[in-house]
Amino acid sequence: MDTAGKIIKCKAAVAWEIGKPLSIEEIEVAPPKSHEVRVKIIATGICGTDDHVLSGSFPKVNYPVIPGHEGAGIVESMGEGVTCLKPGDKVIPLCLPQCGECSSCLKSNTNCCLQTHLCEPQNLMPDKTSRFTCKGKLIHHFLWISTFSEYTVMPDSTVVKIDAAAPLDKVCLFGCGFSTGYGAALNTAQVMPGSTCAIFGLGGVGLSVVMGCKTAGASRIIGIDINKDKFLKAKELGATECLNPQDYKKPIQEVLVEMTGHGVDYAFEVVGCLDTLATALASCHLGCGVCVMVGVPPLGSRLSFDPMLLFTGRTLKGSFIGGWKMKDSIPQLVSSYMEKKFNSDALISHTLPFSQISEGFNLLHSGKRALSDIKGREKETGIILGLSPRPI
Repeated sequence: MDTAGKIIKCKAAVAWEIGKPLSIEEIEVAPPKSHEVRVKIIATGICGTDDHVLSGSFPKVNYPVIPGHEGAGIVESMGEGVTCLKPGDKVIPLCLPQCGECSSCLKSNTNCCLQTHLCEPQNLMPDKTSRFTCKGKLIHHFLWISTFSEYTVMPDSTVVKIDAAAPLDKVCLFGCGFSTGYGAALNTAQVMPGSTCAIFGLGGVGLSVVMGCKTAGASRIIGIDINKDKFLKAKELGATECLNPQDYKKPIQEVLVEMTGHGVDYAFEVVGCLDTLATALASCHLGCGVCVMVGVPPLGSRLSFDPMLLFTGRTLKGSFIGGWKMKDSIPQLVSSYMEKKFNSDALISHTLPFSQISEGFNLLHSGKRALSDIKGREKETGIILGLSPRPI
């Protein structure tokens, strides 16, 4: 059935207010306007950032809202002026835009497009209207992409075409989690061959940092987490050793300094805890160590540490979505995946039908997942999120 130019009714997970669980609702998705694209979402991952939306700890979000920002799908239709896509293209929505025109996009040393949520809220489309309604009420967008919906609309600056052979239920993680961690090692830290790295936090993003350090040629990759159940996976993906801070009587930064001589060459904080960030910085090599902040800190928090750690030559850096210019880089990452240059499939610990999205968040809270992946399928009766019965 031709749906171009028509309102589509479908299922979506709506966060009606802060502190309430997601509710699966039937929504109406309006056609895309100028320079917008409507996408049928086939797969979407659950990311910690989505949990921040539910708890109200993600800034500048308006409710009710459809969260989700780590997805993959197929172009259903486009508005006027879209030249980079056509119906049927496989795509990944981008939680970080690349408009190609702002001062940041024109610089080679930053990926922080000025259309990002950090600069201006992305609760509505650029024309300040929504494409979602439910029960007669306006529903807000999240980061312009809202992948917790069977159909979604986004500006063409936030979506990119990928290899037609790519499995959407695997590469959806490239929209945020995998790219963030992998890029933190390759782009932000620029890990050198033969170096020593420490990764604080071995969730999905932390494991992606491990893979990035391995790709970069690090000789010693030390994973750090209080959950020992994560150590086997970390070692499978490249960690040379793993430490649980609770096993030591002295602070873990002192343990790392003793293990490595004068500290690690690169430390990555992937927890989003300021105390852990200070610990990671203190674990870096005197005079030349680089600490990269990957985890999102608590809203409104302030960092406090001994400034002598920096005065003596260490560097503290932030990594925003792995430092990738998303439109340029995501198709290349997908191509590298297709060439089996890394095993990002290992990050997927659970697959769930869309109706069990709340269970996915429970798994995230329990720490029993790397990256929970919600996959999609198409049946004769319509679009139902679950396992795909045929190649997608």
